[in-house]
Amino acid sequence: MNSLKPMLLSSLKSYDKSQFFKDVTAEIIVAIIALPLSIALALASGVGPEAGIFTAIVAGFVISALGGSSVQIAGPTAAFATIVAGIVAHDGMDGLIVATILAGIFLILMGLCHFGSLIKFIPFTITTGFTSGIAVTIVIGQLKDFFGLTYPTGVKPIETVEKFEAVIHHFSTMNMDAVIVGVVSLAILIIAPYIFKRIPGSLLAVIAGILMVQFLSLKVNTIGNLYTISNALPSLHFPSLSLNMIQNALTIAVLAAIESLLSCVVADGMINGKHRSDMELVAQGAGNIASALFGGIPATGAIARTAANIKNGGKTPIAGMVHSIILVIVLVVLMPYAGMIPMPTIAAILFIVAYNMCQWRTFVNLVKTAPKSDIIVLVTSFVLTVIFDLVVAIEVGMVLACLLFIKRMSEETKVNGWTYVDEDTPDVDEHLQKLPLQIRVYEISGPLFFGAASVIEEIVVKDFTTCLVLRMRSVPALDSTALNALKDLVQVCESKGITIVFSHVNDQPMKVMEKAGFIELVGEENFQPSISAALDRAEEIIHK
Repeated sequence: MNSLKPMLLSSLKSYDKSQFFKDVTAEIIVAIIALPLSIALALASGVGPEAGIFTAIVAGFVISALGGSSVQIAGPTAAFATIVAGIVAHDGMDGLIVATILAGIFLILMGLCHFGSLIKFIPFTITTGFTSGIAVTIVIGQLKDFFGLTYPTGVKPIETVEKFEAVIHHFSTMNMDAVIVGVVSLAILIIAPYIFKRIPGSLLAVIAGILMVQFLSLKVNTIGNLYTISNALPSLHFPSLSLNMIQNALTIAVLAAIESLLSCVVADGMINGKHRSDMELVAQGAGNIASALFGGIPATGAIARTAANIKNGGKTPIAGMVHSIILVIVLVVLMPYAGMIPMPTIAAILFIVAYNMCQWRTFVNLVKTAPKSDIIVLVTSFVLTVIFDLVVAIEVGMVLACLLFIKRMSEETKVNGWTYVDEDTPDVDEHLQKLPLQIRVYEISGPLFFGAASVIEEIVVKDFTTCLVLRMRSVPALDSTALNALKDLVQVCESKGITIVFSHVNDQPMKVMEKAGFIELVGEENFQPSISAALDRAEEIIHK
């Protein structure tokens, strides 16, 4: 099955030395980008800095080796930061490891069951809403370090609202040294891309932050003040298993699937290629399991790093594998110096990450141009992500989107009766003028499903009606609820001596009717392929 074939196997057929050097060159640059980002995202997730590097190394290698995209670069991403932080706070690292392993299993099953194409059924308004919400939660979570705030012993806010309240209550403890480092770092991150095209702004900000703290004697917290730094390679760790983490695992799995496949779609547009979504899900599952076992956190395809890979010449999965190997070297050589990175610099880097992922232009455009139902889903998903968490946002957002979709579709289903006229009425169809009074015609348009079944009740027969013609050429679908409403209509008509004739029933409704025995109930002769044939049958009935 080609959909479950790793892209690496296809790429190796035409791989050569020239492409290998391009892949290596690209991944040196991508690794420089990934190093500060991986550390920053790990800290935002409530784990040690090395966990971010472990994730980029282990998950990145496995996902590139098994993935369904030629150019996908995987690792820790901002979307998981608040989720992971919450899990770690409530259940510890073992709880996170269990949830990530279970999520990996779910992702593999999703790929094997060919669920890759089903991700498209999650509305764009929900993904935009919770992505923007995650960006806001990241910014709020970094305000403490950016302003150098000091919290009293015992104050350890976990939820976003709690963090924001803590910032407000303790803003008077602001450290101006931290603000100076944070503002300078943020300025470098904003300006650097316009000046240095090949050097990541995050690397320049880290260097500038370290130099400021070391040579200006600024009293600012660094990673080394708050965390124990190690350059040891990741080791295999088996946690104590628990099945209480299924909800967290499902959240991680769904988010990993959405983000990785979105990244693949973006990459496809950049290389004019096509990814294998089912294989990508399997690879994401395997990568997350491996990441968890080696001390990492949840991983998914990273759009920014994938784009950097493509722009710098990486074209095969080997590039992603090389990226992981380079990060191993970086881990061993440079990780001891990571302790010198100021926390306000980390906060500034995450501010830029949040800005890049917030999609505020898309959000504003949707609010201005989208239908009201879409705006409701968008804003609800955003607010719930910020106030509660991503789990609540996705669950409520999906339910709300489905309900509003049902309402919208039900409004599109209509029943219109033909107007009866006499020969003196001007500008009418000649055929309608000749229609006998005993024949009543209704045309149904739109899907007939449980949300729209009540329109059947709008079909009214008169005392002089002998035959009722239902024109269904514009009914693409029929469900059991609507079919039951049609059965009730048939029974009412039979009790009044009225025969129902159906005109132009489409394939799906016809199959539903056949399976339910509805055709036998009405009579096969009363199903006609066109309105003219149906009216001929109706005239036969009234002249019997």
